[in-house]
Amino acid sequence: MSASADHAKDPERHIPVLIDEVLDALAINPGEVHVDGTFGAGGYSGAMADKGARVFAFDRDPDAIREGQALADEKGITLIAGEFSRMEQLLADRGVTSVSGVTLDIGVSSMQLDRPERGFSFQGDGPLDMTMSRSGMSAADFLNNAPEQEIADILYRYGEEPRSRRVAKAIVEARPLERTGQLAGVVRKALGHKPHNKKDPATRTFQAIRIHVNRELEELERGLEAAEAMLEEGGRLAVVTFHSLEDRIVKQFLRNRSGSEASGSRHLPQLQSGPAPTFERPAKAVRPGMAELARNPRSRSATLRSAVRTSAPVSPRRTQDRKPRS
Repeated sequence: MSASADHAKDPERHIPVLIDEVLDALAINPGEVHVDGTFGAGGYSGAMADKGARVFAFDRDPDAIREGQALADEKGITLIAGEFSRMEQLLADRGVTSVSGVTLDIGVSSMQLDRPERGFSFQGDGPLDMTMSRSGMSAADFLNNAPEQEIADILYRYGEEPRSRRVAKAIVEARPLERTGQLAGVVRKALGHKPHNKKDPATRTFQAIRIHVNRELEELERGLEAAEAMLEEGGRLAVVTFHSLEDRIVKQFLRNRSGSEASGSRHLPQLQSGPAPTFERPAKAVRPGMAELARNPRSRSATLRSAVRTSAPVSPRRTQDRKPRS
């Protein structure tokens, strides 16, 4: 039985990754306003509400919004359909201009992974969709129409696939592709697949296509800037990532915004330049312990990074002028 089916029968069985560590980082005081950037099955939002927070939860997945409404009503959570990168405008529409905490849980949810009809996983055969919002360009649209070189570039950039050109060539030769099972089979044949291998060779390709279709890294960059703008002085940011591409963005953002970028020689005086830090020095990265890994193997790649907002004005936006990809 899938995790999502379990959750539908018993919401208490859904335990989000690093929940205790996230709550420690948020240090919620009753009455504070907190944002959950990805509602999913409601684990983080519910835990925040139980601590006495007034929670505004976002999700661009219409399934999560529809299925989470009962829990939201029960816990007094305001559920908002939309990307967390748009939290400034969507919260301003509701009279909220600053918050005490923002939590971002990046990537695909267990609910999405466990449903073959969403097309995120090769564990069960389904349509090549992979869209989190159930709209826009699907994985099939991209794979069946993009030039071979573009596919190779995406696989290399977002999946860190060392043999991306071989996989892209095999994909183009196998067109049209409509099912996750088809795509997985093409990748395995191109790269060679032995059943005893610990990691399926299709993993990197599926990750890359999903990230590209949903513009996940762009969404993360914009979401971090939106959180920076929304957090009040002393507000807490907690971000959980699941692979190195995401974690690198969060780590670099916090190092930059806290003024802790490595620079110059330690034997020379440090020159103060640039805008004042908008975050205090980030806390040490946290990863799951043995007990959590035993309980939830999917948590093995999770990393939590957190930091506290200073009183400095927000840094200039670096992503706001980018034109969205059509």
